[in-house]
Amino acid sequence: MPLEFELRCPISADLGLIRDMVRLHGQYCGLPERRLEDLVLATNEAVTNVLDHGGKAGVLTARGLPDGVMVQVLDVAGQLTRAHLAAASLDQTASHGYGLWVIQYLCDAVTVEQTDEGSLLTLYVHHDPRPPARNGSRPQRVGG
Repeated sequence: MPLEFELRCPISADLGLIRDMVRLHGQYCGLPERRLEDLVLATNEAVTNVLDHGGKAGVLTARGLPDGVMVQVLDVAGQLTRAHLAAASLDQTASHGYGLWVIQYLCDAVTVEQTDEGSLLTLYVHHDPRPPARNGSRPQRVGG
């Protein structure tokens, strides 16, 4: 039986280090390469949002699940809401501002909840992706 462990680190501007740690954790949890890259990119977007739009501080936690990996990104500013997640869209004319859409596209499920510590964004990436919905996006669960 493999050793179970949790990755927990402060959010910092060293995105390369955070991506490397999440990649190693996902590899250890057995994510196939494609799903691993989805997790790393989605996590990068979530941390970037904290740095660019949130409180610039928080904590990233990753845990292996029987069917994949869960990453939680806590933003101490607490500004991210369910409404932001639900309203995320892809504006093909914009040069930025589509991070929440990308996160939801890459992950099998995404939730956000308000806690006493701030906004908690939770990303789920399964070993095998859920099939896309008819509109090309993956089914999502918004809320907490």
